[in-house]
Amino acid sequence: MRVQICAVGRLRKGPERALYDDYLTRFDRTGRALALGPAQLMEVEDKKGGGMAAEADLLSRAVPDGALICTMDERGKVMSSPDFANLLALWRDQGRQDVSFIIGGADGIDPSLRARADASLSFGAMVWPHMLVRVMLAEQLYRAAAILSGGPYHRV
Repeated sequence: MRVQICAVGRLRKGPERALYDDYLTRFDRTGRALALGPAQLMEVEDKKGGGMAAEADLLSRAVPDGALICTMDERGKVMSSPDFANLLALWRDQGRQDVSFIIGGADGIDPSLRARADASLSFGAMVWPHMLVRVMLAEQLYRAAAILSGGPYHRV
């Protein structure tokens, strides 16, 4: 199952980018044997200043046809890391070829795109910077693969 992280804005070089790249490399390596991955980042920018609606259009175009859409949104479901791992395994076992995680810009995700989503996840009631959400999602993807492989990364 291929994973796309479709996000507004560009993640430039720096500590966030280094962490993001490290966790996705780990995810790709660990997930390969589990039929999870590879993961890829699709970045979009609304250069015309059209707001959330324009961002939603750009994000929608970045999602592969037939992909399961999961928004990363403060209104989404909060779950444990093992539950997230099980959710990824369920989607894989259902035969989903592509899963796209959507990360909106500074104003969030347009309601029309949220309404189209198959799932919505939250990293808690707090609002996180959208660039940091990428790192957190990449880490959780790696953690999920480690859990499913029985690796020692996740301890309870």
